[in-house]
Amino acid sequence: MSRAEHKARLREQALAARGQGGDQAALDAHLRAALAPYAGQALAGYWPMRDEADPRPAMSGHDGPIGLPVVTAKAVPLIFRRWLGDALEPGPFGTQHPPASAALVVPQVLIVPLAGFDRDGNRIGYGGGYYDRTLELLRAAGPVAAIGLAFAVQELPAIPAEPFDQPLDMIVTDRETITIAGGPR
Repeated sequence: MSRAEHKARLREQALAARGQGGDQAALDAHLRAALAPYAGQALAGYWPMRDEADPRPAMSGHDGPIGLPVVTAKAVPLIFRRWLGDALEPGPFGTQHPPASAALVVPQVLIVPLAGFDRDGNRIGYGGGYYDRTLELLRAAGPVAAIGLAFAVQELPAIPAEPFDQPLDMIVTDRETITIAGGPR
């Protein structure tokens, strides 16, 4: 089995597990605690789709600018537009994002949606590479804390990492917060 086939099977397994959900209140509490040291810094989260873990309750309490991702084209890094709680526009792949009139935000802290994760900070997304490209670009400009958000049932034993994969610094679940050795990159 190729690496791509293996990752596709892991993605299917993790997404099926994600459908079981988890304790959203515990997830909110853990994410709020994880974000507390980053008060005042620019935070980018995401608008959940399908059955993704929802970062919005914790994001709403963040002391600092908040942005949401915008997919501008296929296979390019995401941009982030300021979100003040106002109406969103539909985007590609079922996403929702602030309008083009909203100011750009360069996040210092990025909440990353996950299909699956392992304890080494590796993640599986939907396979488009958007967050890997985005983290690579942001990290080239300076330190960025990448916080994966998922339900504990989405944990996988091991995800094969490829050279272009950008590891997470922390993973927040409804059961615990996992800090990856080395901290924010």
